[in-house]
Amino acid sequence: MRPEWREIPRDNVKGQWAALYVTLNRKGNIVMSRVSYERLGEPKAFLLLYDPVNNRIGLKPTVPSIRNAYPASPSGSRGGKMVRAYRLLQEAGIVVPDTLQFHDPEIDQDGILILDLRTARVSARAANHFRNRKGGKNPGQ
Repeated sequence: MRPEWREIPRDNVKGQWAALYVTLNRKGNIVMSRVSYERLGEPKAFLLLYDPVNNRIGLKPTVPSIRNAYPASPSGSRGGKMVRAYRLLQEAGIVVPDTLQFHDPEIDQDGILILDLRTARVSARAANHFRNRKGGKNPGQ
């Protein structure tokens, strides 16, 4: 039988770990991939900004010694970073029902990581996690 190979076109969508990847959970933890952190210049801390008119969060790279700086702490074993931002949720009245993934994070000309809450969606990873499935039990237990 003769093979009938078809060439599959490639789209312009970058892979998850090559693109900016940022999530926000109900505890206020903003978690970003290593790639996202590197594109921001690998800062030791961030200033948290909130735009209530456009419902956007901004993370501005800074140094830990600046007033109101939130430190970037390790997250996972692949170089990701986390910013603990529960205070932001409280101050801005942001309700996060489940882990949100920002599908269009961008870094503006001032180096601020912009996270739009209007376009954020519940992360597929969070939705498919065993604790969030019907029954709520670990399949291994």
